[in-house]
Amino acid sequence: MPNFVVMNENTERPLVTCDNLIIIDADFADRVAFDLIVNFERIIGRPIPNADLAWWIDCLALDGGIREGDNQTQVAIVHSKEKTRLDYFTPGDFKTELHGKAFSDNLGEFAISTLSEEHIISRADLLIDTLQLALHAQEVKRIVVVPDEEYYDDIRTAIRHAGQQEQTGEKRITLMAMQPMPGGTFFQEILGYSLMSALGIKSEEIPQ
Repeated sequence: MPNFVVMNENTERPLVTCDNLIIIDADFADRVAFDLIVNFERIIGRPIPNADLAWWIDCLALDGGIREGDNQTQVAIVHSKEKTRLDYFTPGDFKTELHGKAFSDNLGEFAISTLSEEHIISRADLLIDTLQLALHAQEVKRIVVVPDEEYYDDIRTAIRHAGQQEQTGEKRITLMAMQPMPGGTFFQEILGYSLMSALGIKSEEIPQ
């Protein structure tokens, strides 16, 4: 696992100012990780540790078309105001371990910001607002979104209204979901595969 370090002045920047952006609904990701842990502990008969957050972010980056190199990627983790940490990922504390931190590996540098919903804006609206900023930012070339499937239709509408088409090459937009969702002008990847990898669940452990 790479070290998460405090971002320096050159790393800490506003959102949507570099080529790549990953937006994660933390409440949804935690819920899915918990379900996978419970189900696969029963299936494969061994304890499953928390997911390796850095490894999962790498998997999301690869799913979104980022390849090895000196890339700059921003990671926006959106969460409910009651939630203070990712319970099933390591590291997990939003304030002390994640916000304003960064890590580097063969895919480049990942700078992390955590964003909490407020009384005047819901978690879903906060994530969609962040997505819309990225859709209209010329700097951003690739966007990966891990939304709660409850507001999937709102995400699809936001992308369509921004006039983004995967065929134009303007931006590559990838949505992660646990199952194929109704189509749109973006790519889709199955969220469970990346989470299983981050949880250390190997295919050969799963009964055929």
